[in-house]
Amino acid sequence: MADPYDPGTEGARMSFAGAMSYGDYLSLDAVLTAQHPQSDAGDELLFIIQHQTSELWMKLMLHELGRAREAIAADRLQPAFKGLSRVARIMEQLNSAWDVLRTMTPSDYTRFRDTLGQSSGFQSWQYRLIEFAAGNRNPAMVKPHAHRPDLVALLEAELARPSLYDTALAAAARSGLPVPGAVLTRDCAAPWVADDGVAAMWAVVYRDPEAHWPIYELAEKLMDFEDYFRRWRFNHVTTVERVLGLKRGTGGTGGVSYLKRMLEVELFPELWQVRTAL
Repeated sequence: MADPYDPGTEGARMSFAGAMSYGDYLSLDAVLTAQHPQSDAGDELLFIIQHQTSELWMKLMLHELGRAREAIAADRLQPAFKGLSRVARIMEQLNSAWDVLRTMTPSDYTRFRDTLGQSSGFQSWQYRLIEFAAGNRNPAMVKPHAHRPDLVALLEAELARPSLYDTALAAAARSGLPVPGAVLTRDCAAPWVADDGVAAMWAVVYRDPEAHWPIYELAEKLMDFEDYFRRWRFNHVTTVERVLGLKRGTGGTGGVSYLKRMLEVELFPELWQVRTAL
């Protein structure tokens, strides 16, 4: 019998006393001990890990959205395209995660649902930051975080910044496209209201893409993002209905009815409208 393979004989480091290891670099002790089921239900660990990993992906998404906005504001569109493409791939990962959660049956979930108390994904401040960053801005959604002044400050700071869509429209205006002045000077903390002038501007772009290629490509990157975001919302609805039925959410929302209402929200309404107008 051959001797067991020893990677150390080929130069692999095998001792990490006093040196940074893989687990050290990733802080795995903290990450892998951050799951604290409140019941003896086997599926509660699945539920916790599903949501924790989603929050990690959302942290990366916020990082990439921030970089993309900065690049767009500086008219460095190519780096922004790369960042927005990455955001779409992150959304794909979040969508795939629902497939794992859907293996949990209603019987499995009811074994530990009461241990959640009033906690709910509705209260995810990172998700709210993503919506605010993208342009779906509803100041009322800051209220669930009133007990955390630090989170209120983060959310209000985001509301004070131009959204991804506001930033894209400003870039379009700088390129010479006819973006209405009132849109460029609007209160960016206010919810977006669809604007006929913005729809007309996108129609100019889409009727002659070659003449406006950078802004045309930016528009399509925005559409990719919203496309994946819509799929995420749809998968959320179907997963909740499959596991929970039509019960109210743990955080007091209408559950499926609330999530279905969110399906109607459009982040970039004029980009959807222009498809009909062409």
